Amino acid sequence: MSNEALNLLNLKDGKIKTLHLAWIAFFITFVIWFNHAPLLAYMKSQLGLTDPQVKALMILNVALTIPARIVIGMLVDRLGPRKVYSGVLVSSALVCIAFACAQTFEQLALIRLLLGFVGCGFVIGIRLVGEWFPAKQVGLAEGIYGGWGNFGASGAAIALPTLAVMFGGADGWRYAIAVTGVIALVYGVYFYATARDTPKGSTYFKPKRSGGLEVTTKRDFVFLLAMYVPMYAALALTVWRLGPGKLGMFGPGGAAALYFSLFVLVVVQTIPLFRVNRELFVREVAPARRYKFKQVAILDAAYLVSFGSELAVVSMLPLFFLDTFKGLDPVRAAMFASSFALMNLVARPAGGWMSDRFGRRRTLSVLIAGLALGYFGLGQITGSWPLPLAVLVSMACSFCVQAACGAVFAIVPLVQRRMTGQIAGMVGAYGNVGGVLFLTALSFVDYSTFFKIIGASSMLAFVAGQFLDEPKGHMAEVLDDGTVQLLEVG
Repeated sequence: MSNEALNLLNLKDGKIKTLHLAWIAFFITFVIWFNHAPLLAYMKSQLGLTDPQVKALMILNVALTIPARIVIGMLVDRLGPRKVYSGVLVSSALVCIAFACAQTFEQLALIRLLLGFVGCGFVIGIRLVGEWFPAKQVGLAEGIYGGWGNFGASGAAIALPTLAVMFGGADGWRYAIAVTGVIALVYGVYFYATARDTPKGSTYFKPKRSGGLEVTTKRDFVFLLAMYVPMYAALALTVWRLGPGKLGMFGPGGAAALYFSLFVLVVVQTIPLFRVNRELFVREVAPARRYKFKQVAILDAAYLVSFGSELAVVSMLPLFFLDTFKGLDPVRAAMFASSFALMNLVARPAGGWMSDRFGRRRTLSVLIAGLALGYFGLGQITGSWPLPLAVLVSMACSFCVQAACGAVFAIVPLVQRRMTGQIAGMVGAYGNVGGVLFLTALSFVDYSTFFKIIGASSMLAFVAGQFLDEPKGHMAEVLDDGTVQLLEVG
């Protein structure tokens, strides 16, 4: 256990070097994930896209992220972060360049759907950073990784329109997007050559079986199956929003085929879960290998209301300011709204640091309560409010939202080391579930009610958080020769 401060300039320290390698990789994946958003106007003009088609591209961009985070979580636990992160960067680079070459909406839609998998990059670094940092520093380190990497979405919004103008012409947006692909390709190769999964002499623990998350009691297995239901429901909602009567991207036949595909996905994913956990139905799991799945479920709920609300609010906040405050121009509305996402740079690291310093359960509870109050405050804003006060409430809410994200992932690496990737994958997927659910709610209600729905959901997550066990003592991992190794968690 170490209490020393992190010297982020000491690149001779292996863990600091790894942290920088990780957040830059995450930053690049987020640039690619959102590189289309600031360039949609150019794409719409050149290819003659309709408003429903533009909305469809935005939905398709996140559709595959939910299952991708689950799959990548399993791969990173089995293969290690170095190989998986490099693979994600290189493969996403090639798909990104293909997107830049698309000539029709159908091509754009298909490639954008495929690019949604790059949103899983976040999960990989959680395991990597967790391997390198001790328990007393892991919260701050994960917060820096998440907060600075998350800024990739804002970085894309700031840099890519300027880059498109610099290239000039109708194809400027294509060159700007292709450049992000080239950067990812080069960095993917560099990451593979430079990164290491663990410090020298440390063991990289792997699950006993691959194919699904291990649990350690029959009750937890039922709990695990139940926790998959909201993820499939979010995917079904995505199909519904894209289908007939909504965006109309496909007809009733296409919708039926996609719903059937989701059913097949449920079956395909459930069977391996039974296989991985079949030992539960034969004998009790050895005490040294047990952990409480409720820890994962509570973190799922916390990330649903924190990162899930961030995804939803960032999408609608510029329009909220524009519609609420008459006379406000779109440029200033976007500027005020951008403060919500910009808080990531300091708030996520702050949430991780607070968790290391003041206790993980206490910090998460306080921040979840804070974001609930923040959303209830946003729900009270009207055009009669002074604009600076409205922006201040938005920033205060945003701080709690982003810091809560940091607090969640200050706990994830301390649940069970050998499955950190899969746990991070499930928790991360729940963030996307929250985004889908809250944006769907927004399509039925006004802004004030939308914010209050998030606030009420956050209070439920706060109650769930009171059942979280504070990580303390040691977690046990079993080596291949049967030796039990204790890893400090608090």
